[in-house]
Amino acid sequence: MQEQQQFKNYHLETRTFSNRVLFTGLLIVGLVLILLARYYSLQIVDYENYATQSDNNRILVQTINPQRGLIFDRDGKLLADNRPSYILSLVPENIASLDETIALLRQLVVVSDKHIQDFYKSLKTNRRPYQPIPLRYRLTEEEIAKIAVNEYRLAGVEVQAQLVRDYPEGDLFAHSIGYVGKINDREWSRFDEEEVRRYQGAHTIGKIGIEKFYEDSLFGEIGYRHVEINARMRVLRTLEQENPVQGEDLSLHLDTRLQKTAFAAMGARRGAVVAIDVKTGGILSIVSSPSYDPNLFVTGISYKDYNALRGSLDIPLFDRAIQGRYPPASTIKPMMGLAGLSEQVISQSYKIFDPGYYQLENDDRLYRDWKRHGHGIVNVHKAIVQSSDTFFYDLAFRMGIDRIHRFGSQFGLGQPTGVDIPSERRGLWPSREWKKRARQLPWFPGDTINVGIGQGFALATPLQLAVMVNTIANRGKHLKPQVVKSIGEEVLPPEVLNYVEIDDRHWDFVFKAMKDVMHAPNGTARRAAKNSSYDMAGKTGTAQVVGIKQNEKYDSEALKERHRDHALFVGFAPYDDPQIAVAVIVENAESGSGSAAPVARKMFDAHLLGQYLEPERVKVKDVKTVGYPIEPFVPFQRGSLAVAQRESP
Repeated sequence: MQEQQQFKNYHLETRTFSNRVLFTGLLIVGLVLILLARYYSLQIVDYENYATQSDNNRILVQTINPQRGLIFDRDGKLLADNRPSYILSLVPENIASLDETIALLRQLVVVSDKHIQDFYKSLKTNRRPYQPIPLRYRLTEEEIAKIAVNEYRLAGVEVQAQLVRDYPEGDLFAHSIGYVGKINDREWSRFDEEEVRRYQGAHTIGKIGIEKFYEDSLFGEIGYRHVEINARMRVLRTLEQENPVQGEDLSLHLDTRLQKTAFAAMGARRGAVVAIDVKTGGILSIVSSPSYDPNLFVTGISYKDYNALRGSLDIPLFDRAIQGRYPPASTIKPMMGLAGLSEQVISQSYKIFDPGYYQLENDDRLYRDWKRHGHGIVNVHKAIVQSSDTFFYDLAFRMGIDRIHRFGSQFGLGQPTGVDIPSERRGLWPSREWKKRARQLPWFPGDTINVGIGQGFALATPLQLAVMVNTIANRGKHLKPQVVKSIGEEVLPPEVLNYVEIDDRHWDFVFKAMKDVMHAPNGTARRAAKNSSYDMAGKTGTAQVVGIKQNEKYDSEALKERHRDHALFVGFAPYDDPQIAVAVIVENAESGSGSAAPVARKMFDAHLLGQYLEPERVKVKDVKTVGYPIEPFVPFQRGSLAVAQRESP
């Protein structure tokens, strides 16, 4: 008994117990302190952060697209509208399997492979969480009903009513107004931070024409809506809303009635027509024929329709008015006459003998006139009226390319006009420096002679020719061409680019010559002006597409239709107080007086007399795939060959 008592150490047990109690107490105190610290962190330090995260679970920020600005013509006729359309959209965050959901939708409504492809492209772009992505546009009532009946099977599928761009006049303004289309990957990649913010939730953007040039004004400012949602992501209520700012409306100089007249006058022929208000520089009509329906592009054009447009031999997608570059031909002769008189290279009484050709000293080559046996004794007035090539060969040689280049540049040749339509192409008004830089060759006298009649290296767009003749009609006041007249309430004033200083005597002299082109018995365009109740002024032109050898005669029947000469005309009316200036080109129509001048006459009659025409809608039927050429023709640019124009009265 005593031995057992000796083995029990009460002091040790007491100390051990005390240590355990102390450790346990410290552990409890530590845990309590940690709990208090965490509680403090959650409730005090990180309160706002966790409160925000909590709100994010029940509050969703939705973007509100602004209403795109409307576009009107000069008379208030609506040219670009916004119409409601029902859109089938998907919210990927609310869908367990996108593939299965899309497969189910394809059983209910029409969803093409392209729709699916575009959807997955949009899925990869910058977007807010839970932002709906369009799958199909323009749902029918029957399709909406099918989706509504199967709503319980379609979590994350929404049918939304949105405004979609619509162009009531269809192909009339396709190239000038342009169209909007889906924002693609390339456009997203080019957006800066501000543009990414601005287009969050937007699906379309201006692609070409006025829609693109004035995108900032037309788009407006995006709005936001804070909504409360439940666990199934259904909207319960709107907590806060910042309304979008509607885009600015645009009013144009374009006249729908004049635009229809231009299309009617052109018919099914290829070419371009540009009409300018002489006083303001406002573009009254700008037509590229043939055209196309821009509504096809708004919600995504089908492969079939796009291939038909792109593969057409008539290239309707090509804007001939601002991108087609053609030899200006004899349309520059009034300007050349002004140049010779202004530079005192010739006088109003200066004469030469025109035997039907021009020959440089010590050169065997003959530069032919369009009239085989020539025009006899010719002064500058007769040379313009009857379009003597020989006279202007001589004038160009006397002036030299340096003065020709300097003078023509003042009328806008060889440079962009500055029109408010994107993708305008620069013409070519050649110089010594240009040829040395572009061709690594010196300038030859033969080059100068060909430029003197608007051939050789010289190229101009129909819009540039319209600006040139408008500057003549304004007696040297070179106005910038404008399509848009006002943005919202802001009226855009006419912009003067420069003044061409020429003696009034020379203006009067050339004006009279251009009038006689239309009204004199021997004028090249007298038939187009027949029985007119007002006087007009103009100049015809016929531009070669392919070269003709030295001793060969132009044979229309031997050439393919698209290798025949282009027909051109520039002019203004009325003669005594110019109101409208017009430039016309009809591709491969051969006769400026017989094909282009009558188009201009109809434009004059429409604007001045109210004799408007209605076009027949001509659809592009040639869908043969032929590629997409850079130019709609092969310009003739051989300055060393004998070049002539053909302008039979």
